[in-house]
Amino acid sequence: MSNRRGKPKSQARRGSDRSVPGWIWLLAGLLLGLAASAYVLMREGSGDRPAGPQPDPRAQPAAPSEAAPSANAPAVADEEPKRQRYDFYTLLRDRETAIPDNELAASVKQDAAQPAAQPSAGERFLLQAGAFRSANDADALKARLALLGLIAQVQSDSIDGNVWYRVRLGPFADLREVESAKQQLSSNGIAAMAVREKTQ
Repeated sequence: MSNRRGKPKSQARRGSDRSVPGWIWLLAGLLLGLAASAYVLMREGSGDRPAGPQPDPRAQPAAPSEAAPSANAPAVADEEPKRQRYDFYTLLRDRETAIPDNELAASVKQDAAQPAAQPSAGERFLLQAGAFRSANDADALKARLALLGLIAQVQSDSIDGNVWYRVRLGPFADLREVESAKQQLSSNGIAAMAVREKTQ
């Protein structure tokens, strides 16, 4: 019988010239990156300079105009406060008030014979379930409330130049309904705030 020998299987070369391991390349790259970062920071200084256009140091202040009040003229502007007045806060405070939880709890504990606190003329009770800067977040909460069987509205208000989207439920006939809806929300992980709003 003849001994058949085919081509010998080629084995992987394992020469003495081993390649550099990957972790050494990683370490070398990190060191090179750190060196480049240090060079850029040293070249630009401490980095405390603000970005953007810089004022011209040679600029002269504007000459005083004739419309400027003289030193002996009465100071009319001093009568008014120099602070900017914001009427929004006083208007909001006069229009809406939060109802404390203890007032809600007290109205629920009243006897069944006694009617619950009814809103007076020009008032209504609401529940605010959230306020968001994104309309999508407000709509998501409104949809979540709809799955719970509650009807909510999204109201947008501009406060200090920012638009806020408030998710509100109601109006409710009395504080018992407000407390009931608030308990339903809290049992589903939604913190709500009762609001008494003047309708004017």
